[in-house]
Amino acid sequence: MPRTPRAKSESGIYHVMLRRVGRQYLFEDDGDRSALLATITRVFSEEEIDLLAWCIMDNHVHLVVVDHNDALSRAMHRISVSYALRLNRKCGHVGHVFQDRFLSKPVEDDSYLLEVIRYVHNNPVEAGIGTARDYPWSSYAEYARGREGPAKTDLVLDMLGGPTRFEEVVAAQTPDSPHDILGMSPSSDSVLRLATEVLGVPPDTIGGLPKERRDEKIRLLGGAGLSVRQIERVTGIGRNTVSRALRGE
Repeated sequence: MPRTPRAKSESGIYHVMLRRVGRQYLFEDDGDRSALLATITRVFSEEEIDLLAWCIMDNHVHLVVVDHNDALSRAMHRISVSYALRLNRKCGHVGHVFQDRFLSKPVEDDSYLLEVIRYVHNNPVEAGIGTARDYPWSSYAEYARGREGPAKTDLVLDMLGGPTRFEEVVAAQTPDSPHDILGMSPSSDSVLRLATEVLGVPPDTIGGLPKERRDEKIRLLGGAGLSVRQIERVTGIGRNTVSRALRGE
């Protein structure tokens, strides 16, 4: 029976999971984890795929990626083969290491992207092995503490307004739906209505206010759960200005 084609993401963003055959452990030690992460980093760079977030667990790996050139399948095949060869040489195994087909799910809107980011970093919590903050094998510290690593954090941090809000999102309880993490429906009409209620004036009028008052209004919108992108859309104020206001700069 032919395989069902993968769902294509219009945004180019995917949540990817790679799991070992039979749910066995993928790693003998931290050197193996480092080797897999280095392989992912190298292959994604060569295939022009951006890694937004990652979490390496004992028998599976979560990745959030932006696939610019429809190269994800090729990249994941290269990663799987490279790591399987390493592990088989080290342990004297023969045959496949990973399940035959990696899993991927399109991520098409901001609120769902934030829920996926939250979910990926909370894998250690769900597994009962520690907190997201203390788990060393994820991109959490790259987001929260600026640790050097392979994740490109700017997109998500700009949406949220900075590391503090990232930590708040990851620490939040699981929302009833992916959209609840922003406290609203993702539709433009809903965002505009909420912004107008919060400000008491049409949001596209605040751009002409003096900087101090404008930034105060921006922080009100951020406090109501709007992302940087949503504030930019409803106010017409550039995202860099919005991000600085949310950070209190």
